[in-house]
Amino acid sequence: MAEVWQAQALAQAIGSRLAVSGPPELRGEALGLTELAGRGCGVLDPPELDPGDLRAAQLTELDDARETLLCLGGLLGEVGIALVGLASSAADETTYWQCMEAIDAADESRDRVLEMLRKLAAREEVLPEREFG
Repeated sequence: MAEVWQAQALAQAIGSRLAVSGPPELRGEALGLTELAGRGCGVLDPPELDPGDLRAAQLTELDDARETLLCLGGLLGEVGIALVGLASSAADETTYWQCMEAIDAADESRDRVLEMLRKLAAREEVLPEREFG
């Protein structure tokens, strides 16, 4: 569960960074990702981490939004799969429902990431037309 929380915190940080300084067409979706990933963190008990162990805090810059989003989408997909396994073996109802809510948040966050990737692909199709048009 601590790794799931870390992944959601990272998604929140990436969304926040793209909302502020990413390509303009991604900013609305990035803000939505920040909110959804924050909800994903909120449904889980925060792990006890030393400040240096918070991976999201180690994020310095996003040179390639597309590559970052591809990796984040893969991570969120893996998180969803891991949560299904955790939910199916949950020893108590509280853990089960935490997993179910975290699955929803990870899935919705991944949907936002995929939408941002679609927007980037559309942008890349338009840019060559502008250069040669």
